[in-house]
Amino acid sequence: MSEFEAVLRGQVADGLKTLDQARRAGHDYEVHLHGARIRDLLDMAARHGIDTGEWVDPAVLESATLGD
Repeated sequence: MSEFEAVLRGQVADGLKTLDQARRAGHDYEVHLHGARIRDLLDMAARHGIDTGEWVDPAVLESATLGD
């Protein structure tokens, strides 16, 4: 694993922790923001050819959106 990949993976893990904390606190907007940050990090990894399929459960990100 390259240093770049390790840093990205760590940032995604940190984002998942803060997303979970925001969810438990009932802060829906923060959940959305953390979910968006995680998606950005995963997109960056994909642009660099890094397979992130095992990093995040897709259901976690699906539920990290703002409701209508």
